[in-house]
Amino acid sequence: MSLLIRRARSGEAGLVLSFVRELAEYEKLLHEMEVTEIDIGAALFGANPRLFCEIAEWDGEPVGFAVWFLNFSTFSGRSGIYLEDLFVRPALRGKGIGKALLVHLAKECVTNGWSRLQWSVLDWNTPSIEFYKSLGAELMDEWTVCRVGGPALTALAKGGR
Repeated sequence: MSLLIRRARSGEAGLVLSFVRELAEYEKLLHEMEVTEIDIGAALFGANPRLFCEIAEWDGEPVGFAVWFLNFSTFSGRSGIYLEDLFVRPALRGKGIGKALLVHLAKECVTNGWSRLQWSVLDWNTPSIEFYKSLGAELMDEWTVCRVGGPALTALAKGGR
């Protein structure tokens, strides 16, 4: 059995979208999906990409992915990686694929002098939380994620409620 981690290639927006859909289904968030293959393709492979994706292949077959982008810490004065999505197909979990994707991203940080690798996890996702803790991840319980979207975003853009 062989594992390869590689950057997503032009023409693979459909593959990336299929992983996003599988992740959304796992997280019970399929109803929130609005993204299209065209959106994914533009974000990953457009003239000035802001989004990056690593594909995990097991014996030549795509079985997982990690979607990420650069963030910036004003405290460290350096960029870092924000991991938006990490997913390994359920039948292949427990084979070290998720860990290999995170190791790959950690190496990307270290190689580039970036200060951190950061992500969010749903509080009910105990298997993932335990997995992340086993890798040395610190759960930032004192931080709360904030989000403004949809009609609230439109209202804020107009100066508030």
